[in-house]
Amino acid sequence: MTPASSLLRTRPSAFLDDVLTGLARVQKSIPPKYFYDEHGSRLFEQITQTPEYYVTRTELDILRGFAPEIAMLCRGRTVLVEFGSGNSAKARIFLNAAPWIDTYAPCDISAEFIAEEALALARDLPRVVTLPVVADFASRIALPEVIRSRQSAALFLGSTIGNYRPDEAVSLLAKFATTLGRDALLFVGVDLLKDTAVLERAYDDAAGVTAAFNLNLLRRINRELGADFDLDQFTHRAIFNPLESRIEMHLVSRRRQHVHIGSRRFAFSSGETIHTENSYKYTVSSFEELARDAGWRPLQAWTDAAHRFCVQGLRRA
Repeated sequence: MTPASSLLRTRPSAFLDDVLTGLARVQKSIPPKYFYDEHGSRLFEQITQTPEYYVTRTELDILRGFAPEIAMLCRGRTVLVEFGSGNSAKARIFLNAAPWIDTYAPCDISAEFIAEEALALARDLPRVVTLPVVADFASRIALPEVIRSRQSAALFLGSTIGNYRPDEAVSLLAKFATTLGRDALLFVGVDLLKDTAVLERAYDDAAGVTAAFNLNLLRRINRELGADFDLDQFTHRAIFNPLESRIEMHLVSRRRQHVHIGSRRFAFSSGETIHTENSYKYTVSSFEELARDAGWRPLQAWTDAAHRFCVQGLRRA
């Protein structure tokens, strides 16, 4: 799942177009970026606190435990860029471990959110100049010249890379290489392949928070696009697809039914699904191979003791 801090301020027309296009496919689907209305963002924060969802706390443990070692790779670098920065909590760990980094460029889609975090960082870490970049990191990003002219290291954490198909992930990492420039460093949070039961529980917690998060997508479509989804007639499903090495989240129709969005009418058979999200899982070696394809040279992978998650260090090849 993508961190809720990457809240996307979408144009209603784009939202409508994506939903209508997705529901017209043979395998109905809706892009996961639309999970994050205000209520969806709150639900995601609750997901990160569930016992089953290990991703956030494991990555934080890795950063706290290895931040000084990771930071030594950045010795002499003066700019830290973070793609999908959110509340900058992970960057703070990194900045505290690397006092020689004097400039931080958080990149996030929400101008209001990123401005608030920049003010908080200026108060808490006055030695660091914060230069917010308001942009969708999946698009081409123009960093300020003061950043592009200096050596940089970048963070792309939260297992966000797992939301992209492998070919899309290669393209995204290649864009980062172009954006960051020569000799850049990149640290990526990667969820590792593990027991299927552990993976599926992480996306289908006993308290039903992830189910509510998934179903909230239909509630948002009803509210913002005037649809008539009956939420009681859909249920959440999370399954591991071993052929694709990914967790898939679906909304499953409980019965034959029709849903209307404006003048459009969509038929659902009993058991038919709307595919709402993928989360790809890698081994350390398979992710390193993907990174090489994108123009990065693997340096080191830091993992937790149970090898559930890793932070992979890369240098631009």
